[in-house]
Amino acid sequence: MGLLRIMMPPKFQLLAVLAFGVAMLFLENQVQKLEESRGKLERAIARHEVREIEQRHTMDGTKDVVLDESDDVVIIYNRVPKTASTSFTNIAYDLCGKNKYHVLHINTTKNNPVMSLQDQVRFVKNVTSWKEMKPGFYHGHVAFLDFAKFGVKKKPIYINVIRDPIERLVSYYYFLRFGDDYRPGLRRRKQGDKKTFDECVSSAGSDCAAEKLWLQIPFFCGHNSECWNVGSRWALEQAKYNLINEYLLVGVTEELEDFIMMLEAALPRFFRGAAELYRTGKKSHLRKTSEKKPPTKESIAKLQQSDIWKMENELYEFALEQFQFIRAHAVREKDGELYLLAQNFFYEKIYPKMN
Repeated sequence: MGLLRIMMPPKFQLLAVLAFGVAMLFLENQVQKLEESRGKLERAIARHEVREIEQRHTMDGTKDVVLDESDDVVIIYNRVPKTASTSFTNIAYDLCGKNKYHVLHINTTKNNPVMSLQDQVRFVKNVTSWKEMKPGFYHGHVAFLDFAKFGVKKKPIYINVIRDPIERLVSYYYFLRFGDDYRPGLRRRKQGDKKTFDECVSSAGSDCAAEKLWLQIPFFCGHNSECWNVGSRWALEQAKYNLINEYLLVGVTEELEDFIMMLEAALPRFFRGAAELYRTGKKSHLRKTSEKKPPTKESIAKLQQSDIWKMENELYEFALEQFQFIRAHAVREKDGELYLLAQNFFYEKIYPKMN
């Protein structure tokens, strides 16, 4: 374009610039249409897969069979982005055939974690009444949803993983720019931006602002509007309440293997063989963000000055303490290895006595 400006009259330069702008708008429009077409195709394929499964159940004569109690179970993993969720979910996919359960990805439009009220109703109805998909493991970037307020008697089992908030933000920052080794050819939203996280912090960029840390709290808090009010103390307390009262187990990214081992002990119907698969399988650390550079102490210190970091870190520390408490009562360490405790209770003095 620089050469064109030198050699062309001003009138033609303006026309060339306008033509270039029109061409770019056309390309952006075409890309958007391709994205929409891909979304429609993915939904069509998903509907076809569902119909196939339902038809298979009907042909097998199992459509109206009452589920065994051990099969009438649904797990929801409302995964927080960049917390090793893909690594963990791949274990569920690898085990579903062997352990005989279904895995379903909750694919929301533009990864919006908040569902509309009508979608909440649809989702609750699907999860609770879709017998063909039980036992089921649902996973997706969706905020916690309280099934009790929809009148559901048997709620699903919630699990999740949480990560150090700054480490999670740094990982997400580089992921948007360089992707990962899971799908290296996929173009990311910020691809081409070479600015490091430290440079972003020093220039007060929006992608590394403290407000971007506000994610794990609303994911655990749920669908209340106050959950998404950045810096809300009420949202933090609600997230803590839900973590304790609504989740069977919340692990931490830094101790993912221990989380998997305890899930296998608590829910063998789903996770039998998970710990061994994680230790020996090729997919245990499948997704690694590319070009990620650790932030400097100065960048970390700057983020830690914000009240938002203090609140997100408070939730992380709370989850970590709870996880370590559960682990301390479930396992013992010997020669550097962790071993699950055997059953530590029994029944006695059973009356009336049988003749």
